[in-house]
Amino acid sequence: MSIYVGNLAYEINQEDLNEVFAEYGTVKRVHIPTDRETGRVRGFAFVEMESESDEDKAIAALDGAEWMERSLKVNKARPRENNRNSFGGGRR
Repeated sequence: MSIYVGNLAYEINQEDLNEVFAEYGTVKRVHIPTDRETGRVRGFAFVEMESESDEDKAIAALDGAEWMERSLKVNKARPRENNRNSFGGGRR
């Protein structure tokens, strides 16, 4: 399972997130999606931790916390929905 981290500053990087989440356990992976066209960070990320208990501790501590002048939104990531018909809003 992984953690969704939203409302991030656009200056964020993997090292920043790794440092914050490492306070609650071992971080296995950090993924920060970027915009395909601009390469700019999209304002959210996914963090995988070694155990579910580590994830629960991080979520409890960081959801709503102020970081880099933003209030973080931290929760369990939901499985990605398969949006086969979302190709720009036109009919297929």
